[in-house]
Amino acid sequence: MSGARTETDVFVVDGEVAWEDLGNGVRRKILGWNPTMMMTRVAFAAGAVGPLHRHPHHQCAVVESGVFDVTIEGRTRRLGPGDGYIVPSNAEHGVVAIEPGVLLDVFTPLREDFLS
Repeated sequence: MSGARTETDVFVVDGEVAWEDLGNGVRRKILGWNPTMMMTRVAFAAGAVGPLHRHPHHQCAVVESGVFDVTIEGRTRRLGPGDGYIVPSNAEHGVVAIEPGVLLDVFTPLREDFLS
C-alpha cells in the first residue's frame, strides 16, 4: 500500500467515487476503508464472471441488483436483490452475472491489493 494513501472519511457519497474498469464487463468502486475493513461496490455486465479465487480476508456481500450464480467452496446458489453471502477466509469463491447487476462487498481486514 502506498504511503500516500490514507483511510477514507466516515461518510461515503457514491457519486463522489469513480468507477475503476477491471475489464471483461466488471467495474469496481472502493467506497470506504480503514485498516480493519473495506467496502466496495462491483458492477457486472450480463455474463461477466468474477473467477474462482481465494484470499485470506473474510468477505460478505449483498446483491444490490441483478441475478448472480455465486459459488463458495463448490456450492452454487442463484441469488437476487437483497440476498447475500459470507465467504470465510481462504474459501474458494466466484460469481457469474446471469443478468446485469451490482454487488456490495465488505472485507476484513482491508484489501491492500485493491489500493495499489
